[in-house]
Amino acid sequence: MQYIKNPMMIEEKSFEMIQEIIDDTRPNYEFKSKVEEKIIKRCIHTTADFEYLDILKISESAVDSIVEALKNNATIYTDTNMALSGINKKRLEDLGCKYKCLVADEETAKLAKEKFITRSMAAVEIAAKEPGRKIFVLGNAPTALYKVMEMKNSGELEVDAIVGVPVGFVGAEESKDELENTNIPYIISKGRKGGSNLAAAIVNAILYTM
Repeated sequence: MQYIKNPMMIEEKSFEMIQEIIDDTRPNYEFKSKVEEKIIKRCIHTTADFEYLDILKISESAVDSIVEALKNNATIYTDTNMALSGINKKRLEDLGCKYKCLVADEETAKLAKEKFITRSMAAVEIAAKEPGRKIFVLGNAPTALYKVMEMKNSGELEVDAIVGVPVGFVGAEESKDELENTNIPYIISKGRKGGSNLAAAIVNAILYTM
C-alpha cells in the first residue's frame, strides 16, 4: 500500500486539499485577513467541517489581544484536559507562558460542592484569584463561559480574551451569543458546534503565526 507517512507532508497535503475544496465549492469566498485564514483552515483541518467558513467568528481585536497577552507571559486556562493536551506547550513555554486546567483539582471539586456549582465554574473562580494575564480557552462548558463573563462584569476577573467554542445543546449556543455581545475580545463558533479539539486548534493557529 502506498500512502504518505511523513507527518509534515500529510499536514501540507491536507491544507492544499482544503484550499482546493474551498475554490471548488466557494469560489467567491474571501478571508478577512491572513491570520483569519490560518485559524479557519486549521479548524477545518481539525474537524473536516467546512461550515467553519461561516460559523467561526473572530472579534476585531481578538487575535491582537491574544498575541499581546501571550507575549507578556499570560496563562491559558482550559475547561478540559483534552483541550490542554492539544495545545502546543513547547511554543507556550518558549514565550514564558503557563497553561492550566483546574477542573479536576481537589480544590475545584471542594468549591463546586460547597457552592452547588459546576466544577468548570469553580475553576474559573479559582483562576480569577491567581495573578497575571489570563486567556480562557473553553471548548466544552457553557457554564464556564457564563462564569467568566459574570466575573468580568462584576470586576472580579480580568481577562485578555476568550476562545469560546463550547459544543453541545444546553447553553452552548446561547453562551456564545452572549459573549458576542460583550466587549471581551473573542473567538467563537456560532451554534452548537465546537469542542476541545477546536479550541486547541484555534490557539495553535495563533501560536504558529507568532
